[in-house]
Amino acid sequence: MPILIFISLFTLLDFVVLFSLGSEIGLLTTLLLVLGTGFIGLHLIRKEGVSTFARARQRMQAGEIPSTELLTGAALIFGGALLMAPGFLSDALGLACLIPSARQLMFKALTWLGLKKVAAQQQGPNNSSAEPNEYHRSHSSQDDGAIEGDFISRDEPSRRR
Repeated sequence: MPILIFISLFTLLDFVVLFSLGSEIGLLTTLLLVLGTGFIGLHLIRKEGVSTFARARQRMQAGEIPSTELLTGAALIFGGALLMAPGFLSDALGLACLIPSARQLMFKALTWLGLKKVAAQQQGPNNSSAEPNEYHRSHSSQDDGAIEGDFISRDEPSRRR
């Protein structure tokens, strides 16, 4: 839910900045900038997506895990998509995804936020790791003859093997 609020507020702020700057620099200049960054973003998505996929395939054939190529490719595609979106803030964030040093900073920040969230979940007062095991134990004692992974409809009579 917080991510949806963040995306909504970012989009709203992006349009406010777009309309404010658009009224200052003029309609034609604003449209040219929005269309230009959109075409650049489309070109980057096509070019970098294919080249990143090729690099990942080469690393997989060499027996390596292409994690850095996949993260870089995802950041480049995300940056290209942000460049395609109308707005100057999304363009600035999209350009930041294209600059290697800024991309590394974003990876570190996302890793730090992810680790911080995992640590908070593990230290929280409501440790929810016991709940799935308790649920599994209480429901695994029921023997209805179904093999794990089989789907049996409630309308269908139970088949015993």
